[in-house]
Amino acid sequence: QKKIYKYKKVLSNPSRWEVVLKEIRTLVDMALTSPLQDDSIHQAPLEIVSKLLSENNNLTTQDHESIIVAIAPLLENNHPPPDLCEFFCKHCRERPRSMVVIEVFTPVVQRILKHNMDFGKCPRLRLFTQEYILSLNELNAGMEVVKKFIHSMHGPTGQCPHPRVLPNLVAVCLAAIYSCYEEFINSRDNSPSLKEIRNGCQQQCDRKPNLPLRLLHTSPDLVSQEATLTESRLKPVIVTSNEIHVEVERNNTANQKMTASVGNDSEPNLIDCLMVSPTCSTMSIELSAQADRILGCYVEILKMLSDYDDWRPALASLLQPIPFPKEALAHEKFTKELKYVIQRFAEDPRQEVHSCLLSVRAGKDGWFQLYSPGGVACDDDGELFASMVHILMGSCYKTKKFLLSLAENKLGPCMLLALRGNQTMVEILCLMLEYNIIDNNDTQLQIISTLESTDVGKRMYEQLCERQRELKELQRKGGPTRLTLPSKSTDADLARLLSSGSFGNLENLSLAFTNVTSACAEHLIKLPSLKQLNLWSTQFGDAGLRLLSEHLTMLQVLNLCETPVTDAGLLALSSMKSLCSLNMNSTKLSADTYEDLK
Repeated sequence: QKKIYKYKKVLSNPSRWEVVLKEIRTLVDMALTSPLQDDSIHQAPLEIVSKLLSENNNLTTQDHESIIVAIAPLLENNHPPPDLCEFFCKHCRERPRSMVVIEVFTPVVQRILKHNMDFGKCPRLRLFTQEYILSLNELNAGMEVVKKFIHSMHGPTGQCPHPRVLPNLVAVCLAAIYSCYEEFINSRDNSPSLKEIRNGCQQQCDRKPNLPLRLLHTSPDLVSQEATLTESRLKPVIVTSNEIHVEVERNNTANQKMTASVGNDSEPNLIDCLMVSPTCSTMSIELSAQADRILGCYVEILKMLSDYDDWRPALASLLQPIPFPKEALAHEKFTKELKYVIQRFAEDPRQEVHSCLLSVRAGKDGWFQLYSPGGVACDDDGELFASMVHILMGSCYKTKKFLLSLAENKLGPCMLLALRGNQTMVEILCLMLEYNIIDNNDTQLQIISTLESTDVGKRMYEQLCERQRELKELQRKGGPTRLTLPSKSTDADLARLLSSGSFGNLENLSLAFTNVTSACAEHLIKLPSLKQLNLWSTQFGDAGLRLLSEHLTMLQVLNLCETPVTDAGLLALSSMKSLCSLNMNSTKLSADTYEDLK
């Protein structure tokens, strides 16, 4: 404490900077050689230097770099204090090509990314990391240097050994992207709120007129002519600020949707807002050159992160709630660049990755809706949409609920892509017919016409008709009430048996000790009277359970003893209201799921 007091006194009145630099080096050596084990031993010198720099703004760049090099040994095992972070940020901005950035700041930032637990408590650490990455991007090799830095943070193996690196990198990216649109976001006092967007910006007079923004309202004559003019354009709305220029055109489709929802006082869904809103649906945002560089750099980093297999599940989970401002989602350049990340999620066969394309909760849209035809981010003819549907259908989402949402919201795009020969969409339309998703006869006929217009559709529709004939025969009243398959029977054996006659009376089916898998669920859900099902010691898994829970509503007894089912599948059983007896011995059931099922 005496030594610290002495150095504080000496450095509080600097006379010659050569002497100050020498004292700083002596102070650092004292801290490093002290036998005392206490955080304050290392933090105190950093705080003294931080105070010294904040009180002396007339230092030369050379003085800055000498001081940074002098305190570098202390930064190897300690986070820099807030004021020192601000000083480092300033150096990164003013001297991005300085060797100090590479040699001194790199290990400091690496330590921050590996060990920081919450940027909310120390935002200047995040800002320093943000400025450091931007300074790397300013070097001659540009993004290649950033890419090498990201790779160094991940490590050479297939699994990153530091669990905090990815969340911290994502937090830095989100904050940087937010800063690109910050001026426009801050001007929201005078720009349409979400509720005003939904109501057509008719309450502009209620907003504060203190910011330099200009909104030109639509002409009432054009609104009145809307019903008769199919391609009428309304006057553009122009919003200007220092660095952002927004030009918006209102079209009649958006206005029809808008007027239908006027009077709804609840806060509208964000993506609905963007799709419906005349002020956001065709927004063209021009950022300043600096903001554009920042945006390009950090979206590129998100792309890099999505290329690592072990990081992709956590990245998908972090981005699932769509943590970007509405201005970014309405910015064509941003959504176009981010499309690569969404494609990587859609190509990943792991359920924990591609399931994050869907909304985080019911009633809220997700990336699937944003990048599907009609969504604000869709810039193709539905290729990404088809890819997302394909991966979701191939996983565990071949369910009535998923098909129902497609039929209600995306039937047009599905039919258009099926008309162009997309096999996934042809399969979707066939499943809609097979599960009786579509009630309207005209719509059913239109789907059939669409299927018969292509070779692949005609072939799959014929197979559907054949299955329907077999289903009628299978469900015809008659046949046994109890049935037990021999041990070692397979899915193919069960399918062959059920296709041999009528099983409309079958109530009790035992598949115990057979080799059936989840694939046999496709046949089991066609048994209309089934009440008892024994799957003891089979390979029946979660995907099959989900299918049973949606279709076998009359099932009363289910034996899953010694099956590979997990919590993910067992939770689906909560919708089976007729279930009276359930055996889950020797499964991967957790205590939490057990409580939920109770």
